[in-house]
Amino acid sequence: MTAFKNTFSSRSCLRRAAWLGFVATIAVGGIAIIGAGPSYAQHKSGPAEVSVDELMKPGDLPDLTLGPADAKVTVIEYASMTCPHCAHFENNVFDSFKKKYIDTGKVRFVFREFPLDNLAAAVSMLARCAGTDKAFPLIQTFYQKQPDWAFVQGNPVPHLFDIAKQAGFTQASFDKCLTDQKLLDQITAERKRASETFGVNATPTFFINGKRLQEAPTLEDFDKIIEPLLAEKK
Repeated sequence: MTAFKNTFSSRSCLRRAAWLGFVATIAVGGIAIIGAGPSYAQHKSGPAEVSVDELMKPGDLPDLTLGPADAKVTVIEYASMTCPHCAHFENNVFDSFKKKYIDTGKVRFVFREFPLDNLAAAVSMLARCAGTDKAFPLIQTFYQKQPDWAFVQGNPVPHLFDIAKQAGFTQASFDKCLTDQKLLDQITAERKRASETFGVNATPTFFINGKRLQEAPTLEDFDKIIEPLLAEKK
């Protein structure tokens, strides 16, 4: 599980250096992240359970969702694109989870961004700019190829563009996305609310009908929480 340590500058990130500076250094908002992995820190655990009504209140940024809206169980994941544990969940657990719970209509899955650094925020922006239909496939591709762009020496931007091109990005649309201040502010606001309202302080953090699961979970870990909820009478 990856915990948040560095301060993520919301308004100065990408704005101060603009695109050319971002390409040159990937050191925006005063945080140099070039060639560096995410930070680790120990934080006090958040609440074991939060209000489902509060958790499901719509924000300015529409949720990325899979599964029926009327599913008996809703699973929300807060994730960072530079988080190795998030990548492990996506690459090793999610397909089985999806087949067992989402594809069968038992679970509605919600993915929410909680970037641990500016590079993670940039990748989240690209997933959003790809469009609703392409967002999840692009997220999956970025996680599969995380070692190729998140922990490389030098400028990671060419690696990001190589991956983004697979989702139909041109150089112009790529540049436009990464300088979209409104989108960046929306992602930042979502992360701030998760931290301040729900006590999210590490990734991945899951809420299953409001019950917190904060670790690198296996399918069996989900089973222990989800199966009793499915068995409950409405």
